[in-house]
Amino acid sequence: MGERWRVAVDRGVCIGSGLCVDAAPDGFRLDAARQSHPVVAETDAGEGVLAAAEGCPVEAITITSVASGEAVFPPEE
Repeated sequence: MGERWRVAVDRGVCIGSGLCVDAAPDGFRLDAARQSHPVVAETDAGEGVLAAAEGCPVEAITITSVASGEAVFPPEE
């Protein structure tokens, strides 16, 4: 079994750009208010979800490892 990630979107920060949906269409959806949300709270680690988080213009997306609880994105400094 591969690594699992917990994905969250801070809806207070999200500006609804839709870049996350473009990067990972199976991972994110925009609701009627154009706010992003993950399709599922936990997912297999993947480049699309990471690209979505990295490409978010306001860094509204966070990813943590389910197993360790450590930040995947944004990385802890």
